[in-house]
Amino acid sequence: MTRRTLTTATIVTVLLSLYETTLIGQDRSNDKLTPAKIEVDPAELNMQVGESTQLNVTVTNVEGTTLDVPLLFIPLYGQFWNLETRTWGFNLFKVSKEGLVTASRPGDYHIRVRVPLSGQGENIQTTTLNPDERFLQVNVPLSIQHPPVKEVLFISPPEHLYTGTTVRLNTKVVDESDGTRTNIPILFTSSSPDIAQVDALGYITGTGQGEAKITASAETISVHLTVKVLKNPVTSMTIAASTSQAKTGDVIHLTATPYDNRGHIVQDLQVVYSFHAKTDDFAVGGPTSGLIDQSGRFVADLPGEYTIIANAGNISDTLVLSIRPRNVKQTIELIGHGRVSDRGTSDLWVWEGPDGRDYAITGTHRAEGHAYIWDVTEPGHPVIIDIVRVDARTVNDVKVSEDGRIAVISREGASNRRNGIVILDVSNPQEGVRIISRFTDELTGGVHNVFIHDNHVYALSAGQRYDIINIEDPKQPRRVGRFELDNFDRSIHDIWVKDGIAYSANWNDGIVMVDVGGGNKGGTPQDPIKMGNFSFPTGWNHAVYPYRSQSTGKFYVFAGDEASRTSTRYSPITERGTGTPGYQGEPSHWRGWIHILEWSDSETSKIVARYEVPEAGSHNIWIEDDVMYVAFYNGGLRIVDISGELMGNLYRQGREIARFLPFDPEGFVPNAPQVWGAQPHKGNIFFSDYNSGLWVVRLNEHDTESVENLNHSKP
Repeated sequence: MTRRTLTTATIVTVLLSLYETTLIGQDRSNDKLTPAKIEVDPAELNMQVGESTQLNVTVTNVEGTTLDVPLLFIPLYGQFWNLETRTWGFNLFKVSKEGLVTASRPGDYHIRVRVPLSGQGENIQTTTLNPDERFLQVNVPLSIQHPPVKEVLFISPPEHLYTGTTVRLNTKVVDESDGTRTNIPILFTSSSPDIAQVDALGYITGTGQGEAKITASAETISVHLTVKVLKNPVTSMTIAASTSQAKTGDVIHLTATPYDNRGHIVQDLQVVYSFHAKTDDFAVGGPTSGLIDQSGRFVADLPGEYTIIANAGNISDTLVLSIRPRNVKQTIELIGHGRVSDRGTSDLWVWEGPDGRDYAITGTHRAEGHAYIWDVTEPGHPVIIDIVRVDARTVNDVKVSEDGRIAVISREGASNRRNGIVILDVSNPQEGVRIISRFTDELTGGVHNVFIHDNHVYALSAGQRYDIINIEDPKQPRRVGRFELDNFDRSIHDIWVKDGIAYSANWNDGIVMVDVGGGNKGGTPQDPIKMGNFSFPTGWNHAVYPYRSQSTGKFYVFAGDEASRTSTRYSPITERGTGTPGYQGEPSHWRGWIHILEWSDSETSKIVARYEVPEAGSHNIWIEDDVMYVAFYNGGLRIVDISGELMGNLYRQGREIARFLPFDPEGFVPNAPQVWGAQPHKGNIFFSDYNSGLWVVRLNEHDTESVENLNHSKP
């Protein structure tokens, strides 16, 4: 790993020169109280993942006298996307207000140590410094490395293989911190290539009868496996499919049966599947036309003819499948639009009130703490009927109870840092919404997302955990439980509770499943118990939605990414003349997709599919009746068919039913779609857009023409 050459001594020299220049001609009477030099021990950090080191800082004046002044330690990550570990740049390392550094992710970073040259009495640990304030600072280089490899393991290796057949070895690399390493190359070698050959990826091919020793090496650690190669008994093979005709996106199950010369089935032989395609778009299509796995599942992305090949050494069989278009496209119609153009709009929730009318609530982002209550009984004319304003900069999330009487909104950026949640009475919005109570205890770090389930609010706290708050008496909410991971670099962004199980989106830690009353671990809201988790290599896990397929009964968890903006000309927040924070410059462009996990039980989960829009990144998800409604920021609202078994990239399979881009020339940022979240309700689809407010659209269910409505007009 190469370290940056910038040294602390160089930085101090430059800063002190600038500092002395600013003092020429000024009153030097306060020199004894003014910091002139910062010394940090150690001046450079070389750490391994999981280690902690204390920075000792000495601040002196021009006479060399040590000063007792407040210090600010600022982590400088350099870039949010770590190229080595392919992880999103949160919690790459931590530094406490006392200067204790804890390493989490490998890479080269800096820690900025800063002291003010004025206002030494300020508590700068909790105050944002004015950019014009004079200060003295140094950067401490930090290099974080992985611990050395401890062991290399073969996972469920084959007892034997047959001549002419190929089997892949599954391996696992563990370092001295007991962490699994996926970024270390493994070198495979064979003691007897004339019996068993092995390639760079760990695929073994039986080339002759006998035994061979396969060695897998990572760094200085090696492990050996003796492989026995037997004579291939197969003389014939047949292949069958669950269907010979299907649509794009349908999963077809293949069964290859090998026989020996006596007509007996060979049970323990590895069959290799492959295919080639003749599609409607190309004379010959390759692997980009579909996907096949070695368990015998196949899915086609494009219509056409697909020849499936099953191979066992020098014996093979073929089967031709006819694949037709999925034909799920529908037109989408704009029904209504409730414009919000003076601030950003965040999440929404739509519900039927006790009075039988339909309502929606939307939050606001980086603004002045507003939540808007809409009457959407006439979806063509959404009307704001009440406004709730709380002490906050952002009302990021809004949720309504199952009976439609209680709403909970989250708070971030409160002036007194007492953020927490606010509980609203929405039982009669026509006569006004009122604040019932607030809950801020130990939620001062900001609540980004919430969920209501069975008279309990699950409220995220400071991006690290969620607190479980009982609201049976909404006037007196009380915390009854709490859940957080035990790793120091834990983080969390979203939570959804279904049937007594909480599913949370945890960035680098992926999806976490917790029993809060409906699982099999004995958990309750008072005593939540972890059931399982699944991590993603991207580390971008931002949103989660659990769903049981109506058509197959399979249980899936839909996990949304959120990756960084790609626009380099995106400006910071500026004033827009109305006193409301706003954006100027080029609109945001995001990346990331929906990972689809089949989660058969708390111990068994695997990624089976994805939905990836090439030009945009995902945000919030909603699913009903085997249809997914997903916000894709600048990619607009996307409506996707998720019926049947899921496999491969749903976007390529023609499963997208419709999309809608909410262009608004009078928007917060004009004509810049940034769709935040969507929810179907009584045949209409409501969604919030950051730059333009609340929208209502409807699918024309009987119109299956391949049409996309990119409506630019007002209703």
